[in-house]
Amino acid sequence: MANAKYMNLKSRVQKQQKKKIRKIRFYHSFLTIVLLLCVFQISYSALLNLAKIVVYQTKIIKAQELKTQAETRNKNLKNEIKNFSSMYKVESIARNNLKMAAKDEVLIIINQPQEETREVKKLPDNKFIRFMETFASKFNKDISTEKISE
Repeated sequence: MANAKYMNLKSRVQKQQKKKIRKIRFYHSFLTIVLLLCVFQISYSALLNLAKIVVYQTKIIKAQELKTQAETRNKNLKNEIKNFSSMYKVESIARNNLKMAAKDEVLIIINQPQEETREVKKLPDNKFIRFMETFASKFNKDISTEKISE
């Protein structure tokens, strides 16, 4: 009987140890899963941050290019202002481009008519069209001779 109690006690102790081992294994596996999720989240965030860095760097480069273009245009405009600041140059622009006259002056603008060029449209080479053209030309000759004879 002592042996049976000893076996019963031994089996209970083994069951309790197995339960503790199962709890520890479950705890370790749970912590492993949590750790993997954390690592995944950190790596995903790092990739997103790298992508944002690349996008922002390209925006910075474009902004710098726009800034240099604006600065060069600003310099050119300042030079143009200096060039056109004299009264003589302003007057020449007003006379030539804006067609303005000074005080006690009369402005005369002579428009030269441009010759109108008519383009004769050629119809496609078709037998019916050629027939109609010849018919129309004979008809026109008949009308023109009647007007002349009257």
